[in-house]
Amino acid sequence: MLYTIIQHAHSGWRWVVLILLVWAIVSAFGKWRSGATFTETDRKRAFFAMTATHLQLLFGLVLYFISPYVKFADDTMKDPLLRFYTVEHIFIMALAIFVISGGYRRSLGRATDTAKFKTQFYYFLIGLLLILAGI
Repeated sequence: MLYTIIQHAHSGWRWVVLILLVWAIVSAFGKWRSGATFTETDRKRAFFAMTATHLQLLFGLVLYFISPYVKFADDTMKDPLLRFYTVEHIFIMALAIFVISGGYRRSLGRATDTAKFKTQFYYFLIGLLLILAGI
C-alpha cells in the first residue's frame, strides 16, 4: 500500500519537476540574453524548481528502501533492471539534484544579473539533461 502511494507520488511529481525546470531554464535564458534585471520573482522561480527536485528525491529515497526492484545481491549487476534501479537511477538523479542545487546557490552569489541568469541556465540545463538521461 505505502509502496503504491509513494510510487504514484514519485511518478506524478516528475511532471511538476520537469515543468518547473523547463520554465526556469527558458526564463533564465531569455533574461540572460536580454540583459534583464534579476528580481525576487526570478530567485523564487529557481528556488521552486530546485525545491521540487528535492521533494522528488525524498519520494525516490523512500522508494529506494521499499522497492522490490532494489536488491543488494550477487547477481544485481548482471540484471539490467535491478542494476538500473539499485545503482544507476539513484546515482544519476542525486548528481542532477546536486548540480541544480549548486547552480542555485552559485547564481545567488554572482555579482551581475546577467551572470546570475547565465549560471542558473547552465546548471539547471545540465541538471535537466542528467534527469532525462536517468529516466
